[in-house]
Amino acid sequence: MYTDVINKIGDDNYRKMVNLRHQFHMYPERGYEEFKTAKTISDELERLGIDYKANVAKTGVVGLIKGNHPGKTVLLRADMDALPINEEADVEYKSRIENCMHACGHDGHMAGVLGAAMILNNMKDEIYGNVKLIFQPAEEEQGGAKPMIDEGVMDNPKVDAAFGCHLWGGMLEGEVHVRKGPMMAAPDMFRIKIKGKGGHGAVPHLTIDPIVIASQVINNIQSIVSRRISPLESAVISFGSIQGGKSHNVIPNDVELVGTVRTFSEENRKFIPKAMEDILKAVTESQGAGYEFKYEEKYPALINDEKMTEIAKNSFKKIVGEDKVVDMKEPTMGGEDFAYFGQLVPASFMFVGISKDKDNLVVHHHPKFKWDDKNILTIAKGLAQTAIDYLKA
Repeated sequence: MYTDVINKIGDDNYRKMVNLRHQFHMYPERGYEEFKTAKTISDELERLGIDYKANVAKTGVVGLIKGNHPGKTVLLRADMDALPINEEADVEYKSRIENCMHACGHDGHMAGVLGAAMILNNMKDEIYGNVKLIFQPAEEEQGGAKPMIDEGVMDNPKVDAAFGCHLWGGMLEGEVHVRKGPMMAAPDMFRIKIKGKGGHGAVPHLTIDPIVIASQVINNIQSIVSRRISPLESAVISFGSIQGGKSHNVIPNDVELVGTVRTFSEENRKFIPKAMEDILKAVTESQGAGYEFKYEEKYPALINDEKMTEIAKNSFKKIVGEDKVVDMKEPTMGGEDFAYFGQLVPASFMFVGISKDKDNLVVHHHPKFKWDDKNILTIAKGLAQTAIDYLKA
């Protein structure tokens, strides 16, 4: 329903979407520093005559399209922040900001949701209810979704459902991948300090060697997933950094370990840090050492609602074609704070492919990350169709 209209309005506004994407890309900003980005978004919403509120959770922007008929409220979300990467991609709109780059597609997410706004704003006479547009800061690190929720973005009017997209390098251009149930993991992090007693490498018996102890801790912690979590469930514990010592013949006092834990179930999410600390305590005490353990829960797991995913799946089929919407067989262990919206209302999150072929997949968070502008239209049209179909249901 209305697909021809959506396609025409989208095509007519394509150049505007591209210009916005290039503007965002040339002047990227990191989490909670998206002041110019937010101003560009606010200016576009004002140009369209869409009511908006700026400075939500510091730099977030919320727009509201009011349909001409009463009904529910659907939320469409885009993230705004860039990464601390110096761009090496060969594009005309290359980042003008040193050591800052949109290397994950957020420039396309913003341009896509603004494109959906252009389409839906032209279709207000056909809209039953409201469309709330969320432009969220700080997805990459701090997580801006919850602060925006805490400031009331789910109310006035109350949101009934939420949808979002992520451009995805692991999938082919033109494809949209959907999944009911678990989609992305909870990406928690930890920091461990092994506190030993340093000394000369020639007399290790006079020291409490934190390097040896750290090795034992790492090996034992790896057994949590392999031996204490059901093999039918997904979980990951990865150590990403080991820091300790500066000389070949000096045993250091301390070793610091930093890493991440990825889970889908709340039960495993609570169990793993407890099991980690039990191992830490046992190993360090047996060696006469001490420890510090800091565990930080980041975003919850992203769980897609079955009914909302079915709506989005059918809507995107109208835009990209029946054979281009793919059911994902497995979730990804990556994290995404869109999950907070899904904890409050039925929600669904989709991946939009951007790779030209399977042999040259686009790598996220890489200095040469790049993708074709035309993928903006998939987000814009697809989310517009999804919003219309949900509100009509």
